[in-house]
Amino acid sequence: MRSAKEYLSGLKDGRTIYIDGASVGDVTAHHAFRNLAGSMAGLFGFASAPENADLMTFDTGAGRANRIWQLPASYAELVKRRKALEAWAALHAGFMGRAPDHVASCISGLYMGLDVFKEYDPARAGALESYYRYARDKDLYLTYVIINPQADRSKGAADQADPFLTAGVVDRDAEGITIRGAKMLATGGVVADEVFVTTIQPMRPGEERYAMSFAIPMSTKGLKLLSRKSYENAAGAVFDNPLSSRFDENDSVLYFDDVKVPWDRVFVESNVEMCQKQFHATPCHVYQNYQAMVRLSVKLKFLTGLAHRIAEMNGVTQFPQVREMLGQLAAETGMVDALVAAMEAKGKQIGPYFIPDRHTLYSAQVLTQQLYSHILGSLRELAGGGMIMLPSSVADFANPEIAALIGKTQQSPKANSHDRVKFYKLAWDAVGSEFGSRHQQYEMFYAGATFVTKGHSYRTYDWVGADRLVQSMLDSYDLNGVSSSSKAA
Repeated sequence: MRSAKEYLSGLKDGRTIYIDGASVGDVTAHHAFRNLAGSMAGLFGFASAPENADLMTFDTGAGRANRIWQLPASYAELVKRRKALEAWAALHAGFMGRAPDHVASCISGLYMGLDVFKEYDPARAGALESYYRYARDKDLYLTYVIINPQADRSKGAADQADPFLTAGVVDRDAEGITIRGAKMLATGGVVADEVFVTTIQPMRPGEERYAMSFAIPMSTKGLKLLSRKSYENAAGAVFDNPLSSRFDENDSVLYFDDVKVPWDRVFVESNVEMCQKQFHATPCHVYQNYQAMVRLSVKLKFLTGLAHRIAEMNGVTQFPQVREMLGQLAAETGMVDALVAAMEAKGKQIGPYFIPDRHTLYSAQVLTQQLYSHILGSLRELAGGGMIMLPSSVADFANPEIAALIGKTQQSPKANSHDRVKFYKLAWDAVGSEFGSRHQQYEMFYAGATFVTKGHSYRTYDWVGADRLVQSMLDSYDLNGVSSSSKAA
């Protein structure tokens, strides 16, 4: 278990990050990333606190480790791990979608499918096994890049004008493989320890050079992070933008400028089929997205809490139409919470591990992709102009004349003017700011386009059982009416 201080110290490793036309020195001190680094450090501080040991750690047999790396052997262990994930998510209200527990769940899911890797290549399986233990015991924070630059979407990676636009193997030797090209979208990459690199998109024969899977430190020579605009940098005071000033986990394009990856960090190499199997023939895809749904359930509970507080601030909680809207939001949030519980209750034993139910997970992903924008729309409708009619910044409170006017114009039956402004600044940051808009886009597409998630739902549903019900009803009658066997039944 690492402390907050140890985590921050580990980020001072000489990694190469570019933003606003310049290179970043110390990411923990840079004005675009320092609050994010502090928020991530807070997660490690919470997890390593002695009073949270039972909640946040588990016994590996060789010591205690962060529960994000736990491989549940039973339903009870799965639920206990979920409670740890919920506690972490509550620290950022679910707004850090790629906090350390996400890719830890991905790597753990790969490890639980180690037999699939052994069948593919015992040496690559050995590399994965060693890496899981290394990342767990070092309490690492991993991000990942698993999709290709968009470029010309009508063409595959091998057919682009530049065959190394997408990161691929340019060379291999006794020491390892050399990677050239770009991958996206390294959410949290600027403050992660390492990055897991692979491809989740389907590939075709002829694209073997892009079919790799490996993990390397963010400070690896030749690895360059191209950061998007920092919402933290534009946020100003925490009071004015309480979420974007602290929880903008950032997104980066990674460019691999002939990066050397040693063989003990390579899990798949030049195998299109195995790149897909690592996700879907192991518990990986289910386990990582189960974590995402646990996080999202916390986030939706937070947004529903905002909705109820808006109604209270405006003194409209007793209006029937408002209660109807709040009741709808409560039902939808409760549905997601119930789906998480159902994933666990319907889970199954796969070898020594207890894995959440696959189709219930995909059902939740399909529904929440549609739900998130609806919830934001409900908050906007409830708030009206309340999220817009706000003082320009916290500095207005320091001017006695302006503060007096704020006191007169920011009226609420439930709060003084300061607390009303504070609340609506929070609500706007969650819903309408550039940070909030990014989160709407993120929740709509982090699991893939809607046709992808619906495809997973179709692929994993019990169509045989559904068809059996249809056939049973068809068999219960014929041209002459109800059969004698059906009557007897």
